[in-house]
Amino acid sequence: MRERPATRFLYPGNVSIVLQARAVRALTASVLRATVVTATTAGMGLLARAAWGIPTALGASRADIEQVAAGSPRYDGGTFRNTLPSSEQRPANPLAIVVAMLTRGTAGTPSGPVPLAVPTFPTVADQLAVTWYGHSSALIEIDGRRILVDPVWGDRVSPSAVIGPKRMHPVPTGLDALPRVDAVLISHDHYDHLDLPTVRQLLRLGPERFDGPFVVPLGVGAHLRSWGVPAERVVELDWGGQARVREITLTCTEARHFSGRSLARDTTLWSSWVIAGPQHGVFFGGDTGYTPSFAEIGARFGPFNLTLLPIGAYNEQWPDIHMNPEEAVRAHGDLGGGLLVPVHWATFNLAFHEWSEPVRRLLAEAERADARVAVPMPGERFVVSDPPGHDWWTPIS
Repeated sequence: MRERPATRFLYPGNVSIVLQARAVRALTASVLRATVVTATTAGMGLLARAAWGIPTALGASRADIEQVAAGSPRYDGGTFRNTLPSSEQRPANPLAIVVAMLTRGTAGTPSGPVPLAVPTFPTVADQLAVTWYGHSSALIEIDGRRILVDPVWGDRVSPSAVIGPKRMHPVPTGLDALPRVDAVLISHDHYDHLDLPTVRQLLRLGPERFDGPFVVPLGVGAHLRSWGVPAERVVELDWGGQARVREITLTCTEARHFSGRSLARDTTLWSSWVIAGPQHGVFFGGDTGYTPSFAEIGARFGPFNLTLLPIGAYNEQWPDIHMNPEEAVRAHGDLGGGLLVPVHWATFNLAFHEWSEPVRRLLAEAERADARVAVPMPGERFVVSDPPGHDWWTPIS
């Protein structure tokens, strides 16, 4: 019998992402009350800007999601569950976290502009290369195909264009500068991994640039369909499910996290991904806490030439939903990883640690564990056999 999580954690990214609807509704109510009292045009304009587009960005209804989700053995009582429950801790106070976020000042931000690279691509995709666009967005080239993972090109990771975490650096290039993409992978439905404006832009690229599928965990497809993605281009998988995109096999694998774009939480599944070609293998961690399932994934699908693992937005108040850098190195070893590329850092300020702390801790732990790590700057493309070694983050730490 599956165990249920002992408690639910709230962290800054969670408040900004999972509780966006609550925050926006509270703000809306406050602004409305102020508007009634002051009748100011400025207040009404702010309200309109903050609320514009929110219902659409929230995604599909619970009923639409459940039509697909209900068939999963991991779906119980209207929600998905982690295999390994979260450890028993006192839940964080959402109000205290919001106050801390509003008063943290420049903590968690770089001291200067983040350097960007503008990638150039060969006509034919490489056998094994990666371009990191910031946060968890990356373009993976594997055995002549290109897989785009967790693409987020929006300015804010929020249902509102005015409220929510804002980029700390521009996107290195527009989506129209991408080469032809064979498939898009999504790890889960949080706003920093599933972005409505980006989905719409991808659809506008046209069939000559992207006519492949969106491959997603169970339930996430309902959001995509509600945003106009044709049903035949949506592939939804449970953990262990597979999809074939030309020569590439995409396997939906376990992660330890949660989901939600509104007050309803965990109605869609979260996942990591195995990307396997005829000659090479890549593991994409998406967004996850450490889990012993990494060793099982490594034993079944590894070893991997490349792992992309999250290293940022960790905190002692939510130890089981975001890996810290040391746990990322451990997961890389469990998976049988060759080269580790860190993701989920540098782009959005979702926690309380210093901006460059994740990568400093990662490199220190990797040296102790004799693990190979490459830290590209946003927009930097490299062939995995020739990883970058320059330190671009220290001057702006």
